[in-house]
Amino acid sequence: MAKKEKFYVVWEGHRPGIYTKWDDCKAAVKGYPNAKYKSFDSFDIAKKAYNGDYEDYKGKSKPKKTLTAAQLSKIGEPNLYSIAVDAASSGNPGKMEYRGVDTQTEKQLFHQGPFRQGTNNIGEFLALVHGLAYLKKKNSDRIIYSDSKIAIGWVKQKTCKTKLQRTAKNKEVFDLVDRATQWLKDNTYTTTIVKWETKAWGEIPADFGRK
Repeated sequence: MAKKEKFYVVWEGHRPGIYTKWDDCKAAVKGYPNAKYKSFDSFDIAKKAYNGDYEDYKGKSKPKKTLTAAQLSKIGEPNLYSIAVDAASSGNPGKMEYRGVDTQTEKQLFHQGPFRQGTNNIGEFLALVHGLAYLKKKNSDRIIYSDSKIAIGWVKQKTCKTKLQRTAKNKEVFDLVDRATQWLKDNTYTTTIVKWETKAWGEIPADFGRK
């Protein structure tokens, strides 16, 4: 019987990404403190997991079950007086783009890309910073939603902790990363950043629909 194909997702390691061979995955995480990785049975599931959060998949063969009525009630409904941001990457690294939309109307407020080479996490980070700058320029008191815990963490730390190496191919993306990081260091903002509850509300309105 042929060996069942596996896809290995590395969220945090020497080289985050999706691998089709265990040896490659092992090399990407060996010796990396608190590496986060897991195997999946299909590329589509692996891609969705990689674009999501490790905490939603660790120790589970499948994504979390649908939330109960009590859990949904506790979370409540999204605040429609807000904007939502998201990114998409075809490959990791690969062509990447990001955008921000009005949460209620889904009207696109800004969009950048596609860029030749980037990662989903970089795109999520850039989208958040762009959104913060957009709302500050508009003197808006709306909140901003992101479905990426990683990007939210990077913004709070005022740095982009990507493992992607700088090359001529991704110079344009890293120029934006540098600008975004500098903006965070030079500016203050009152905008509240909120994690989008995908399991309760479905895909974030800014989603590109490529999962």
